[in-house]
Formats: sequence, C-alpha cells, structure tokens
Amino acid sequence: MIGFINFPSWISPAVIPGLPIRWYGIMYLVAFGVTFVLFQHEVRRRGQVVDRNQIADFFFWTILGLLLGGRLLHVLVVDSSGEYLSQPWMIVWPFEDGRFTGIQGMSYHGGLVGAVIAAVTYTRVRKLDTLDWGDTLAVSAPLGYMFGRLGNFINGELSGRVTTVPWGVLFPTARRYPAADPWVRGFADAVGVPIYDPAQLVNLPRHPSQLYEALLEGVVLWLVLWFVFRKRRPFKGALVALYVTGYGIARFMAGYFRETNEAEGFVVSLGERSMAPALVSHGLELTGGQVISLGMIAVGIALLVVFRLLHKPPLTVETFDYTE
Repeated sequence: MIGFINFPSWISPAVIPGLPIRWYGIMYLVAFGVTFVLFQHEVRRRGQVVDRNQIADFFFWTILGLLLGGRLLHVLVVDSSGEYLSQPWMIVWPFEDGRFTGIQGMSYHGGLVGAVIAAVTYTRVRKLDTLDWGDTLAVSAPLGYMFGRLGNFINGELSGRVTTVPWGVLFPTARRYPAADPWVRGFADAVGVPIYDPAQLVNLPRHPSQLYEALLEGVVLWLVLWFVFRKRRPFKGALVALYVTGYGIARFMAGYFRETNEAEGFVVSLGERSMAPALVSHGLELTGGQVISLGMIAVGIALLVVFRLLHKPPLTVETFDYTE
C-alpha cells in the first residue's frame, strides 16, 4: 500500500523551460502586489489622504530593505558553506554551473529586520506616522507572504521532516538516506517505498511544510488580523505587535514539521536519539528557528505593552478653588 504523494511532475520551477523566468520570482511579485492592494484599501477605509506615489515610494524602500536584509542574513549566518565569504559576488550572481537559477536563499528574519529599518527610516524622513503606517502594513502583509511559501513548494525546497502521514510528499530534490539504516527501512516499509538494494539511497516522504506555513503564517494570520483586529485597533502600534506575536506562534507551530539543519540538530532535546536529528520530532525538541519564534512572541508581547503605555492618555489632575 502506497502511503504518500509523488511530487507532481508537471510542476517546474521555470515558467518556460530555457527562459530566465521562474515561478518563485513571480510569486514574490504577486506577494508584493497583493500587499500593495490591501494596503491601499486600508488607507481608503480609514479616510486617510495619502498620495499614491508616496505609498509606492514607501513600498519600494521597504521591499528593498526586505530583500537586502533577507539575503544578507542568509549568506552571513544561515549558510555555513563559507562560499559567499570566499566569493562575495555570488551573493547576487543568478547563475550556477552555467544555468540561470535566480538568487536563491533568503532569511525571513533578516528580511523582517531589513523591512523594519527601511520602513522606520522612510516614515521618519518623510515625517509620517510610523506606527500608523506600520499597522497598515502589518494587516496587509501576511496574505502576500503566503505566495512566497507557495514559491518554495514549486521549487521543491524547504521540504519538511520525514513522515508516514498519507499526505506526505516525495520531493525529488530532497536528501536521500542509506537503505542500510534500520530507521530508513522502517519508514520505507510503513509508506510503501520500495527498496531494491541494501546499498541504495532512499527518498522518503516528507511533510509539505511549505504549504503548512503558507496556511498558518499566511492565510490564518491574515484572516485573524484583517477580520478580527483591523477595525478594533485599540491604539497605534497594536497591529504591529499582534503581527509579530502571531507570526511567532505560527512559525513555532510549523517548526515541528520543518526540517532543520542536521549538523545543528535540535537546540533543546530531551532524551537520546538514534537517528539523524533533523528528520523526525517526538514533540520534545526545539529547533533554533523555534527558539527564535519564542523570542518573537516575547518581543511582540513587549511591544504590545510598550505601545499601550506610549498611547495611554495622560492623567488629569483635578484642581480645586478654595477661594469663595
């Protein structure tokens, strides 16, 4: 009995084979476009008088900060090969082995930091209300983020951990493991992956964690912010804080299905493990990404408190006139 789904053969990273146009790049453009439309809608709903060109400028600088921050954190911290330090031009070089591959590798957290720095700088220079613009962006961005994760799925990258669930996907580019390892044979037998030679490398089904993240960090977070909190904003900055907290929660949950770096393993782990640490979770381990997500939750809650205090109306002191 087959207990997995083969990655669809008709899905290709390239829109048209042989041309330097890839679905991942198009997904980014769609994400920015959707966020821009939602941002404009929210500005109109609030009755704000804002020049459309000013919104476009704001998006240009924020997106530039996002791309620079995401790329730099990936090449300086996430990537451990040292390739970019020895060949810095590869940071922006879109070719590999003579083939156009686009610029691969982005860090969400680096992108978030870069976007925040750019957005704050732009609004301060233009003398705009930073928290007001930040709130509008916070409720607009998550739905766009969904398309980025769909791009990851189309690329067959960032696949999840090995699983026996019936919707596990056999990604053609995923790492393979020796059939001689008992745990590999156990998973292969459980899902019906054939092993013809004890010396072969086996491709095992994995959680489609890209789709989980598209749902949790994209659709669900957007629905909550857009339909629950958007019109009930208690004070400026509240939506920014709720976005940071909500994303941290969603990313923490998705972390139980994402494959982590096998060399790094789990940052927090209870008990001894007999298999590669990045493959399967018993729910008792935390990855480095999950620890960062907990940090995001803490930061989001702290921002909620700080912004509430900043916008708390000043106490009025009653004065009494004792003269008659």
